[in-house]
Amino acid sequence: MSTIIPSPAQVRIFDTTLRDGEQSPGCSMSPSQKLVMARALAELGVDVIETGFPASSHSDREAAALIARELRQTTLCVLSRCTPGDIEASVRALEGAARPRIHLFLSTSPLHREFKLRMGREQVLEAVSRSVAAARALVEDIEFSAEDALRTEEDFLAEVIAEAIAAGAGTINLPDTVGYTTPGEIRGLFERMIAHVPGARDVVFSTHCHNDLGLAVANSLAAIEGGARQVECSVNGIGERAGNAALEEVVMGLKVRGAYFNADTAIDTARIVPTSQLLQRLVGMPVQRNKAVVGANAFAHEAGIHQHGMLRHRGTYEIMRPEDVGWPSSQMVLGRHSGRAAVEQRLRALGYLLEEAELELVFADFKALCEKQRVVHDSDLQALMQDGADSQGYRLASMTVSDAGHRARATVELSDPDGDRLFETAEGDGPVDALFAALARATGVDLTLESYQVHSVGLGADARGEANLSVRYEGEDYDGTGTSKDIIEASALAWLDVANRLLRARDGVKNSELAEA
Repeated sequence: MSTIIPSPAQVRIFDTTLRDGEQSPGCSMSPSQKLVMARALAELGVDVIETGFPASSHSDREAAALIARELRQTTLCVLSRCTPGDIEASVRALEGAARPRIHLFLSTSPLHREFKLRMGREQVLEAVSRSVAAARALVEDIEFSAEDALRTEEDFLAEVIAEAIAAGAGTINLPDTVGYTTPGEIRGLFERMIAHVPGARDVVFSTHCHNDLGLAVANSLAAIEGGARQVECSVNGIGERAGNAALEEVVMGLKVRGAYFNADTAIDTARIVPTSQLLQRLVGMPVQRNKAVVGANAFAHEAGIHQHGMLRHRGTYEIMRPEDVGWPSSQMVLGRHSGRAAVEQRLRALGYLLEEAELELVFADFKALCEKQRVVHDSDLQALMQDGADSQGYRLASMTVSDAGHRARATVELSDPDGDRLFETAEGDGPVDALFAALARATGVDLTLESYQVHSVGLGADARGEANLSVRYEGEDYDGTGTSKDIIEASALAWLDVANRLLRARDGVKNSELAEA
């Protein structure tokens, strides 16, 4: 007798990066930026894109209309309160859309009813029924959200859901608006609502979890276990307060643990990292390095024990392949915690085959270098093999930066690879801009700054400033780091970190071509 294995449940991904995500402080986007992001979301394979809240601003209306004219294969959704004016604004914004959806919402919890709406139960039920029916008469695809559902009395929530379904809603969203619930609670709620509310099995139930207690992804996955077949989430988890469930984490949770959840999405996972990086550039909000899936350290290994295991079998310390989410490969980050095996492997990859005694000497130099800098790059290893990193590249001898009047001025003194001194001066819109311009003139390397961050490392009198920057050079992205007691000097060292690596790589290519000739 053969066993029939049920096919995985298809979970819709409802992306709210352009609506709830954009409400994250500092993450607002122009209509043209929203269009760029919407294209990326469509290519990513999301099922529903929530493009904005038309009644809230002219910018949201313009963005919704721009996206509606261009994207024809993805369901496009706009948010609307349960008022005639909002519904009319939503219909106008969706005019011409191939697959339009109106997303109505109304608060249902006692706290919201009393202090926000000043409405009783019957008034809420009447408003839900009337508004859903009015919207359904104009647009076929209607979603209804019971705002603050997880703090609503279950008997009343069931009544609200029944009214929305009866009035024509095809999707019912039960949002954890304030990130209050736990996985067990939300799983049970979905199970009970789907099992007992009239008409519940004829509609799609959706979950929208906020991350106030850091449980948004866990709660979203639990809701799927409870029967939800749509997850509302955002790229990088951006959104109100602590944000929304992160799209990349929900999708890869289902992908990696497919045998457990027996559910999957239509997301092209190889586009996850490029989409994340696009959003970071658009809104200027980088993700933390240890962010799951899309953080710079998500597939990076520095500890010697981990590196040794990875060299034997990647499955020892990685549960998914970096290539599957859009990273080029895993990273063996060489630093103070790295062991000899990782250093030897990297040297072999660079073409250096060392005897045991030679390796011991290089490893000792490597450890000494790690006391000066956090990460050792390939160019640093090559410099070690060429009798010391200090003789390689441009070194900062001195600098002065002034910010008087409308333009800042910076003067730098560098020691070049041959030991000669160079002096250059440049102006800029601020001290750092002027500094980088002077460094570019001195080295002849023109870098396009993508992002720039500074923060403190250490405490008290031992604290240092660390500067981290990302730049583009000839179409490629590069990162640099510099550390100093002076944050402006740290910024210069971070810039030179990138420039020296680029120059050494260029010189290496030239030397190789000469050898071949």
